[in-house]
Amino acid sequence: MLRSKIRAYIDLSPLTREEVRNAMEVTENTLSSWCTGKAKPTLEKAFKLSRLLGVTVEDLYEWREDDE
Repeated sequence: MLRSKIRAYIDLSPLTREEVRNAMEVTENTLSSWCTGKAKPTLEKAFKLSRLLGVTVEDLYEWREDDE
């Protein structure tokens, strides 16, 4: 199962959630959905977010086979 670690990286970032939202051009609902794993960003948005946070796309997600 693919688990989002977006919230953790946003929390570690010096950016506020508002700054992240503005840079990503998304609503609070969208960002919240990404953080909780209810939705996933498009590949384009995932790459943009990873660059913004200074991490890789792989850092933003955790794959756990035992959750399948």
